[in-house]
Amino acid sequence: MSRPDRAVVFDLDGTLVDSLADIRRVMNEALTIEGFSPFCMEDYRRSVGEGVERLVALLLGPEAAPEALTRVAQNFRRIYPQQLLVHTRPYPGIETLLEALSARSVPLAVLSNKPDEETRSIVHQLFPGHFRAVVGQRSGRPRKPDPSPAFEVAAALDVDPGACFLVGDTPVDVHTALAAGMVPIGVSWGFRPVESLVALGAFPLRGPMELLYLVDAGPSQVARRSGGGGVMVGGHADPRFSEPPA
Repeated sequence: MSRPDRAVVFDLDGTLVDSLADIRRVMNEALTIEGFSPFCMEDYRRSVGEGVERLVALLLGPEAAPEALTRVAQNFRRIYPQQLLVHTRPYPGIETLLEALSARSVPLAVLSNKPDEETRSIVHQLFPGHFRAVVGQRSGRPRKPDPSPAFEVAAALDVDPGACFLVGDTPVDVHTALAAGMVPIGVSWGFRPVESLVALGAFPLRGPMELLYLVDAGPSQVARRSGGGGVMVGGHADPRFSEPPA
């Protein structure tokens, strides 16, 4: 049996699910336990995507004592698994997209910097049966943007990294895709402005179902037009994937 010639690897938070309200709520509780003030939604929107410890460090800044950072992260890890899906839901159109990709027998995976157990729990509860591989952050193992977990996911799907689209919403996802030789796709509905992802080399995705067109064309048929000006699909400029204005 031949290996698949295309696959899709998704980030979780800000790509498949809108989890920001739950992350903010639990992290603010973790912070207040240690005497810190809570942060607003925009602070979280700018900071999530690189794991729990990095999120705490970005929120509290370099002046915070390392022991305090550790305690806040531990508080979060203790509380969050019990409250994963209070407000967290799939983005509109995601479930329809996954059904369409599964109907095409496209191998699918999730690669997240959320702790591994919580990543698996959310995927199992919200998207049962769609993903062949689910990888979150694990203690002592590299996390995105290190390409190692992306290579691991590609191996689990039995595809070459270059046959994978990596769909995400932060610069971390773009850097991961480029380091692993995958095709970076930046979504417009996530936690970061899509313009910032395009500037790093991602192909913009305006809505979930647009991904089907790229997947049907295949990774080898998707390329940036020389000198800018949009995206080439199958050798032709496609206005559906025109880049946002600078």
